Amino acid sequence: MPSFDITCQANAVELKNAVDTANKEIANRFDFKGSDARFELKEKEHEIYAYADDEFKLGQVRDVLIGKMAKRNVDVRFLKPEDAEKIGGDKMKQKITVKNGVESDLAKKIVKMIKDAKIKVTASIQGDVVRVTGNKKDDLQSAIQLVRAGVTDVPLKYENFRD
Repeated sequence: MPSFDITCQANAVELKNAVDTANKEIANRFDFKGSDARFELKEKEHEIYAYADDEFKLGQVRDVLIGKMAKRNVDVRFLKPEDAEKIGGDKMKQKITVKNGVESDLAKKIVKMIKDAKIKVTASIQGDVVRVTGNKKDDLQSAIQLVRAGVTDVPLKYENFRD
């Protein structure tokens, strides 16, 4: 029976490369000389920590990362920044979570959207993946188009298309 999976996962290699090149640019930029501006990537926890001397430089550091991610074709919608916090003196730290997997609320919304459209497919939540199965490829492709039109705030991928 034909099926495909709906996932939400950033390319880990490209994300690591974007963070590394952002760190190199920050180290070479004149306006960051002598400052503690940098990024730390924790791949297992899917987190990036941004460090800077003050709130303004923290914004500039984030802009550098966003630019590097755009050059590497990593969607910026994967990032979920949290509130910046002071870590001593004027130094700032910000945790940026990298979305990994379809969240349960979004998965339920996708399943409901597919059921309400009355397409001859079945959608089921399997962990952090939504699996859609149907009898015909055309039905699956119409389900993909429906989800693409309905969910725009999260970058979704459609993988494991099987006949």
